[in-house]
Amino acid sequence: MTSVLITDAASLGAELRRTRKALKITQEELSLQTGISRPTIRSVERGKETAHVGLVLQLCQDLGVAIELKFPEQASRP
Repeated sequence: MTSVLITDAASLGAELRRTRKALKITQEELSLQTGISRPTIRSVERGKETAHVGLVLQLCQDLGVAIELKFPEQASRP
């Protein structure tokens, strides 16, 4: 599994677009698969910062993209 550092909405959108294209899936096909409108997918891929987190997470899941959060050492995790 390849790891990519995501620093903002634009870099996340670019990676989702790259992954979709690598899977040879059009925005229209992804829209039909996920139930998310094509304009919303286009907005996410362009890095629009107002995209709903739930929709972005659904796109990640449907494209097989896992998100891993890394916390600073000082932030203790249970």
